[in-house]
Amino acid sequence: MASDASPPGKAARNDLDDLEVKPLQLVAIRAMNLLIEAVGRLLDTAVLLPRPRLLWAYLRLWGAELWRSPYRWPRSFEARRVVAASGQTLRELMYGEVLVSTCVYLLGRAGVGRGSVLVDVGAGRGRALLAARYRGARALGIELWEPHVKAMAPALQRAGATLECGDAVKADYAQATHVLLNWCAFSEETKSRLTARLLETCRPGTRIIAVTHPVESPRARLLSTHTTLFSWGLEKVFVQELSA
Repeated sequence: MASDASPPGKAARNDLDDLEVKPLQLVAIRAMNLLIEAVGRLLDTAVLLPRPRLLWAYLRLWGAELWRSPYRWPRSFEARRVVAASGQTLRELMYGEVLVSTCVYLLGRAGVGRGSVLVDVGAGRGRALLAARYRGARALGIELWEPHVKAMAPALQRAGATLECGDAVKADYAQATHVLLNWCAFSEETKSRLTARLLETCRPGTRIIAVTHPVESPRARLLSTHTTLFSWGLEKVFVQELSA
């Protein structure tokens, strides 16, 4: 399951249909995305510069993104097979990367530190895992699309993080002290299934960092909200804590 934001514009259906975006709008959107991306790269590099091992992994990740953009829908037969088996859609495999600098800030606000275990749901290629390692936490990412895992798992392992191929809706979150839900591209059905799984397996006291949309449950107590920069623009983030 891949995380993060679906692209701007209105989609005709939740599959591979082209987005209904006018040419001038598309130019403006791309220009803004390039600007945000440039600023984000500078911020991420500045944050990771004192941590050479994390910076090296980040540069490897950057190269993987240049080789194959995360902002495009996979179109292969294997992609269709994977999403059919998981009950999701191809659009849910497309995502926009979080900024490491933003994630370092958000994880700090959520209390992530030494002794913490962050699980990133739909981790993509694992930028958030570098932020967790920066905070001194154990870091595990669960990603449905195997090519992302193959591209980055070895480099992340050398940085002390783990990126695994799996379906986040079926995962066990009992080990997590914190869960990152960068679930902007997920359908309402997937969000509902994932929420049920989190409530079933997370321990009381687990903190959830949810982007754009909080976990909707009486057990999810809101601790704080933050508006921060992502690779596609500003988003609201909800820090919640699960009760018994």
